[in-house]
Amino acid sequence: MPVDTIRLSAFAVLGALAFPGAAAEEAEVRVTDLVVTATREPRPARELPMAIDRVDARDIAEGRPLVNLSESVARVPGLVARDRHNYAQDLQVSLRGFGARASFGVRGVRLVADGIPATMPDGQGQAASVDLATAGRIEVLRGPFAALYGNASGGVVQVFTQDAPAGPEGSASLFAGDHGTRRYGLRAGGRWGGSDLVAGASRFRTDGHRAHSAALREQFNAKLGFALGEGRLALVASGIDQPESQDPLGLTRQQFDADPGQADAAALLFDARKSVRQSQAGLVHERDLGANAFEARVHGGTRTVVQYLAQAGDGPLAAGGVVDLDRRYGGAGLRWRRAIGGERPLALSAAVEADRMDERRRGFVNERGVAGALRRDQDDRVESRDAWALAEWRFAPGWNAAAGARHSRVSFVSRDRFVNEANPDDSGRVTHARTLPVAGVSVEAGGGWRLYAAAGGGFETPTLAELAYRPGGAPGPNLGLRPSRSRQAEAGAKARFGETGRLAAALFRIATRDEIVVDASAAGRTTFRNASRTRRDGFELSAEAGLGGGFAGALAFTWLDARFRDGFAAGSPPVAVPAGSRLPGVPASTLYAELGWRHAASGLHAAAEVQAAGKVFVNDANADAAAGYAVASLRAGIERRFAGWRLTAFARVDNVADRTYAGSVIVAESRGRHFEPAAGRSWSAGATATAAF
Repeated sequence: MPVDTIRLSAFAVLGALAFPGAAAEEAEVRVTDLVVTATREPRPARELPMAIDRVDARDIAEGRPLVNLSESVARVPGLVARDRHNYAQDLQVSLRGFGARASFGVRGVRLVADGIPATMPDGQGQAASVDLATAGRIEVLRGPFAALYGNASGGVVQVFTQDAPAGPEGSASLFAGDHGTRRYGLRAGGRWGGSDLVAGASRFRTDGHRAHSAALREQFNAKLGFALGEGRLALVASGIDQPESQDPLGLTRQQFDADPGQADAAALLFDARKSVRQSQAGLVHERDLGANAFEARVHGGTRTVVQYLAQAGDGPLAAGGVVDLDRRYGGAGLRWRRAIGGERPLALSAAVEADRMDERRRGFVNERGVAGALRRDQDDRVESRDAWALAEWRFAPGWNAAAGARHSRVSFVSRDRFVNEANPDDSGRVTHARTLPVAGVSVEAGGGWRLYAAAGGGFETPTLAELAYRPGGAPGPNLGLRPSRSRQAEAGAKARFGETGRLAAALFRIATRDEIVVDASAAGRTTFRNASRTRRDGFELSAEAGLGGGFAGALAFTWLDARFRDGFAAGSPPVAVPAGSRLPGVPASTLYAELGWRHAASGLHAAAEVQAAGKVFVNDANADAAAGYAVASLRAGIERRFAGWRLTAFARVDNVADRTYAGSVIVAESRGRHFEPAAGRSWSAGATATAAF
């Protein structure tokens, strides 16, 4: 869509809505005691001895396209979600530096949707499975207590579907922007007796701001609830279909400097692209029996992926240039909670969980965009068996303590079905187990302040992809690759000011052994190894406040010093990584600032955002780096209500100064294609019409 057309459409929609009539309802009141569910029970965030933030529905949806998780979580300190503008590879999501080196998908960070894991048992998930259009809130937990969620060291991102509206309603939405970007959405919901429903479906497509980067995505999410005796049963179902997403690949330093809008020549030669289809369903049953409460969940799903890599993948030990993946997964969990004492000063929780993933993986030669001869055929299985317990104790006025532990056991089995004289048997199995303690305490310090401290361990197993090959071309999976283990300590303060003011700060140190790093990459086989020791020292600050006159501000700042404490050598030929080198993919600082204005009587609102990040090294040896950047975005919108209808519209411009910068990097890319360019200045607009019946 031409820029002038977008501008005219945006102003026409906004102008049409800005007519005299029924005013929009009063703006949502921001409360300082945000309620979160980090301990599996609703609790005020400021009482908990942990760093946790919540992003509400308005901040998720208002003035945003609702396509990528990165749109909504920039206001959370410690969390970096980079929009790679490459739908063949998904977002890069990292928490306190964990997960930054993932070249595709999300690893080292646990994803949960409506109480159901969105991360596989081996620790890898996909942010694209999150449906923002039906999301009611997002909670982000960092630090030691993330260990209670299992195989994830960095933290937990939980997404919760909206509550159903009081009466039946339906809505339709449209978003359009530069580079042929469109998103159409439908949503419906309501309550009927003891039942409630929220459901949404959308279709998104874009030509991409780079060559060979077009994508199409169709998505569905629904949550149906029933009153069931003394409890509640919820059915959650979701699906995503990306029939084809082109992959422009990263760019070398020379390519990026010459033309950041280009695709690498190999992407065109081999027609690099990816097709994904995923569907899953789950049941969650909650039952409250006075002092005791129970929750049971069961879920299952399928995921198929066909990906054409930018290489032929031929040769005796090559794994193929076409990945054909068929996955079946599922799991179950049972949790018990008991409150003890008249004023509930003590609460005990315990749970058992089991998850399993079966995967058929095949690889074919990529004959310039056409699948050729078979080069890989294997069956993989990952199983996790976990148990955890947590005690919370309000042992004195103003004091709150929590302590618990989780035992995790993760088993990997791989059976090679493609064995011949030139290609030895790569079968094997391994099991990793660890018990992780965690404890914390918080105290009311007066004047609206609350202080806390926490400590605990972390555990991150290799993924199936990281275990696939041994270094040096030796047969069999890399069973010597160990899980990374971390010790975390955190101290922080939380404060509230007046009706709308909130501030939180945290200092942390994370010491990790056996950090998993890339060893070498050749002929489609990437091998991994363990580095020795790393350390992450950091500071996080977040604040929100009403400023009067309809203005409000928000700030999130992170400083993170993440380094290898010991030197090591990796690669072929080996490259020395000196002690003190920074972890790649991790910016030393990030900043998000927003100044918003809202006029309740007219429904008008506007905001300016600034996002900034320090430079990011592209490999362990710190041989090159993507420069730091600061970009600004502007948005304006309106909401009107009349005769059972609610109409909203917005327009926005991103990267106002039209800066050229790398929005993300691909860590340790074997051909030096580290840099993924962000989009330049871009215009967009959207509108939603909602009718109550």
